[in-house]
Amino acid sequence: MRQWWEEIAGLVLPVDCAGCGRPRTRLCEGCAQALYGSGAQRVRPVPEPPGLPPVFAAAPYANGPRAVLLGHKERGALPSARPLGAALAEAVRAAAAFRPASVVRPASVVHPASVVRPASVVRPASVVRAAGTTARGGGGGPLLLVPVPSARRAVRARGHDPGRRIATAAAAELRRTGTPARVLPVLRQRGRVADQAALTAAERLDNMAGALELVPGGGRLLDGWLRDGWPREGGRPVLVDDLMTTGASLAEAARALATALPAGRRGIPAAVVCAPAMSFELNRNGRGTCIVAGGES
Repeated sequence: MRQWWEEIAGLVLPVDCAGCGRPRTRLCEGCAQALYGSGAQRVRPVPEPPGLPPVFAAAPYANGPRAVLLGHKERGALPSARPLGAALAEAVRAAAAFRPASVVRPASVVHPASVVRPASVVRPASVVRAAGTTARGGGGGPLLLVPVPSARRAVRARGHDPGRRIATAAAAELRRTGTPARVLPVLRQRGRVADQAALTAAERLDNMAGALELVPGGGRLLDGWLRDGWPREGGRPVLVDDLMTTGASLAEAARALATALPAGRRGIPAAVVCAPAMSFELNRNGRGTCIVAGGES
């Protein structure tokens, strides 16, 4: 009940910024720009786990974006789902537009300086839209946002499922801006998975190996959305999560989801709200050399 009263009060009373704590605003201009104002980029963890799909993130996991994400995830700041959903929607657009055969540079979406809330964001007509969808809902099937499932005990402890809540907000933002989208929660944890906070990258891979599976009937549900010639006409799935660190969870989710797809349809991209700053800075060229801030190493 306390959380419900806090949400209701937040609609009519001034509150602190969820990112920097500045009073009298839901999310200040600077934190909004840092979270969803710069366009999504492809990110790669180091080391990159086997089976990791192409991943796009909206913001580095630092400063304001980190505070907003942690506030929503761990402290029950439920209204933050809306700006986090706007950030995830940017990453989903970039992920759905990605094609492995060519280098895709997601269009940078420049938000007006006055933007504070996602509802006021004005997106230019040139914003990248996924293949198989058209502006204002015409054309092919929707984007299918498949959340990486949270552990049941974590959902019970927090009182909500932050990843699924953000995915729902992202789907609403996509629909609001003309891209058909829906959340398709077809994955679940197979058994008990250890808390990954204190694990190394290798330990996280071992911890997540075989940990996810399709929910009963998930394969039929997914096939129903894909049957009309995906990705040209049917829905296009995109794995979504709030945060990528080592990539172990996304790699396992891609494996589990691929079990329900024919071999020719398994190139499923992923989108997250945040990733470590290093994942944005490091990219690999064709020779396996790391390119860091414009120079090779």
